[in-house]
Amino acid sequence: MTMISVQEAQKIILDLVTSLQETETIDLDQATGRILAETVTGDLDFPYWDNSAMDGYGVRFEDVNEGNTNQPISLKIVAEIPAGIKPEISIQSGEACRIFTGAMLPDGVDTIIMQENTQQQGKQVLVLSSPKYCGEFVRKKGNFYQAGEILLSAGTKINEPEMAILATAQCSKVTVYRRPRVAILSTGNELITTTQKLEPGQIIDSNQYALKAFILKNGGIPISLGIVEDEPNLIKEKIIEAINCADFVLSTGGVSVGDYDYIDQILEELGGKISISSVAMKPGKPLTVAKFDNGCVYFGLPGNPVSALVGCWRLVKLALYKLSGIKGDYKPQLITVKSNHDLSSQGKRETYIWGQLKLVNGEYLFILAKGQQNSANLINLGFTNALAILPIGVTKIKQGETVTVLMLCN
Repeated sequence: MTMISVQEAQKIILDLVTSLQETETIDLDQATGRILAETVTGDLDFPYWDNSAMDGYGVRFEDVNEGNTNQPISLKIVAEIPAGIKPEISIQSGEACRIFTGAMLPDGVDTIIMQENTQQQGKQVLVLSSPKYCGEFVRKKGNFYQAGEILLSAGTKINEPEMAILATAQCSKVTVYRRPRVAILSTGNELITTTQKLEPGQIIDSNQYALKAFILKNGGIPISLGIVEDEPNLIKEKIIEAINCADFVLSTGGVSVGDYDYIDQILEELGGKISISSVAMKPGKPLTVAKFDNGCVYFGLPGNPVSALVGCWRLVKLALYKLSGIKGDYKPQLITVKSNHDLSSQGKRETYIWGQLKLVNGEYLFILAKGQQNSANLINLGFTNALAILPIGVTKIKQGETVTVLMLCN
């Protein structure tokens, strides 16, 4: 199978993924980060009733529309209305009420005079400046939202603003798609866990932890299946377990062309249909993507930690979005910024260079990570929040020139 472009790989992967349809109903306070499975409408107008947008005085516009500093209008204060109570009074001509932000307007009040434009004198208030129009500083019932309209559509990710909206609509429970289940396994005789003693020639498996964090950050449920040695039967058993317990499988290692790289062969033996085996990207060229009859999609990622994460950030992330039920175009978050450093590439593959987006003097710049840009060097990957992209054929971007950057924030 030939090497394909990143853009081709993205399309193929997204075509393989079918969005989840299984749902569950959960308490609102557990809904952060979840994906709405049903369109939400509200039974209440918002604002719920006419209320004041300012601390000040509630008046009748006809009483105050001709006042000014030289000829202030005096009104009798007949009530004080804080937020949270229903007024029992009706304001008549020549009267005013002291009112606070968010308080419900009593009958008769159609305008608010902010307190900075008034002067209280005992039981009277002087209006020093006329309102610009009837209804100034009044939030009218249903002005922001009317009952029965769509509040939030199915496929919406519930973040802080959506939580506030759902709470305001008294949605104490919400129906969401279940979270994607993603199995993780690492292959390699050289790998050990974080609790084992490191012997010469061995490597501590960091991929399990990095991929688990990636899955959690993107709304999935990680299923850690541990390390499996480079023995075909053992790998086969572990892959069978993975594809039967998860929607996606992320494995690291065993997808290149070495003597101990068995993944592709085993996937085919198990009935997996391989759609991708190599992508023209650096790092991350060895990438196997296969789909099984049960719908499980398998991602065979490179063993080098940086390569595995770049593949996840650029391709698996979009697949997870689609699987989770999020509605959208499923496109990477790309922006154009100036590079604060010279950037270089061999130009043969689309190259991803890690670093940080930083705000400098009001302008975002791409700051190159210190140290070697090596796919095995996970140390300088710390604090990475962006990847600069050098397309095929581009070998250099000079300091101060613009570069396309993949943002890694959610």
